Amino acid sequence: MSDADAKDPRAPGPSEASVPEGLVAAVVNLVGTGPVLLGAYTIAELTAVDAVVDFLETRPSDEALTEAVRSLAARQLIVAGPPGEQVQVRGDLGITVAFEQRARMVLDARATGTSPGEPWRILLLPQPERICLMFSIDTFGVHQIGLYKLDQALSILTAWLPKGPRVEPDPAADADSVLASSERSALVTVTHYTTQGSAEIAGTSTDLILARRHGGLHAFSRDPQDRDKLVPSPRESKDVYGTLIDLLT
Repeated sequence: MSDADAKDPRAPGPSEASVPEGLVAAVVNLVGTGPVLLGAYTIAELTAVDAVVDFLETRPSDEALTEAVRSLAARQLIVAGPPGEQVQVRGDLGITVAFEQRARMVLDARATGTSPGEPWRILLLPQPERICLMFSIDTFGVHQIGLYKLDQALSILTAWLPKGPRVEPDPAADADSVLASSERSALVTVTHYTTQGSAEIAGTSTDLILARRHGGLHAFSRDPQDRDKLVPSPRESKDVYGTLIDLLT
């Protein structure tokens, strides 16, 4: 079955993943006891099973995809069904595909000034049950994937983002200058989307830009009148964690 909601199964469309009955509920219960780590995959391997494809800038070459299919097949993570039937995606990779396709929102955070061994990009795909599918992407393009409680995933993300005491908003501040001279900066984009088969169709999005300069944290957002222009975000009582919560609601 295909799940848009754990309590509302529906028949899969031509390109949707077919999810075994009870899988979502069982995994959600397991995440309640602690993070469920789903392994590490290359972008070619994820593309081969149509996972997070619509959030990528470039598509792997046909040669890379062919090699990825061979690798997945050798590890029995994908198995061809009878003619005319769907390919089976097994194990942790199958769980990844199932939860990715039932999400309707993605938080995409990209940072500069990261250290060796750190991810440079993190994707969070919240689920209706307040758990979250998280992709941590390193400079080699390896995607570490796990399912976490939403508050834990947001805590991990907050610790990774630029931090420091919030600088008072200055309408005259030049965002480009602040970003160019910052020790660490990040772009956080939250996008709501709908699906058509396995394709994600982007809808509304909201950006938050964070930059740490001289120990202080600057925050910018898009000017509602000119989306190409960054303006200082109003300083509110909420910290970065609280701001992320707001972006997701």
